[in-house]
Amino acid sequence: MSSAELQSPTASRPGVVAIGGGHGLAATLRSVRSFAGEVTAVVSVADDGGSSGRLRQAFGIPAPGDIRRCLVALGDPESAWARYFEHRFDAGELEGHPLGNLVIAGLADATGDFIAALEEAGRLVGCRGRVLPASTVPVVLKADAAGGAVEGQVNVSSTGRISSVSLVPPDAPACEEAVRAIAEADLVVLGPGSLFTSVLAAAVVPGILAALASTRATRVYVCNLRPQLPETDGFDLAAYVDALAQHGVHPDVVLCQPTGRPSPEVSIPMVEQRVADDAGTAHDPVRLGRALAGLVGWPEAGPC
Repeated sequence: MSSAELQSPTASRPGVVAIGGGHGLAATLRSVRSFAGEVTAVVSVADDGGSSGRLRQAFGIPAPGDIRRCLVALGDPESAWARYFEHRFDAGELEGHPLGNLVIAGLADATGDFIAALEEAGRLVGCRGRVLPASTVPVVLKADAAGGAVEGQVNVSSTGRISSVSLVPPDAPACEEAVRAIAEADLVVLGPGSLFTSVLAAAVVPGILAALASTRATRVYVCNLRPQLPETDGFDLAAYVDALAQHGVHPDVVLCQPTGRPSPEVSIPMVEQRVADDAGTAHDPVRLGRALAGLVGWPEAGPC
């Protein structure tokens, strides 16, 4: 894709889908809400640790933790519910559970429909957009690593020299609304975030992977500011892009922070733009928003 194509103007505010999990996906959502029309988060539900692990085991629901973070990221900043969703109990049987996780689990149990539960939770926090699971069933993340097969997101995140990840069950159904959003989007953003346990954990759901391959949207991979140890120990930009390609994920462009060092050769167009905060430790929502808006020809991205 040429730079002219990447910069072609859009007639209206672009529809944006952001895919991944954890704090990285929440950062992307805070960035794109400044310029996007429709915003959809497609969230990994493979988390099996902490509150999410306990609730998915108790209720048989997809992991709610990363979904909660995304609801808050897209929520009304003035909403008391958006603030309270992050309250974490520190004693008793509820110790370790954020309030938002319990609300999502309770709504799912009451409605019998996880997607309907997320819609209701979104209304509570004043969500500007939709937050959807990559898969509608609980999934287990599996990694092939130098030491052999590893199962469970917590275990995978503590593993180095990973060659590939997959899901159990391998035919986990994708959320239909998420597939539709990817098909209709103008911009699809992958990352930043843990490559194997967040980004690919969401993208390798078969229906999501097929939607990424067929969408007409500009697909952007936002590279991490540094390797995540031990998961991507020793990775440079080319290693991230190669790992995506090995899983069938082929972005149109990769967006990364300038390093001041010679850039490794990658197989797709690369845009170097300042997207980190002044300390260089996290992606700055305003800077990242402006960079992403520019890739779809939207002239301005205001305050988030």
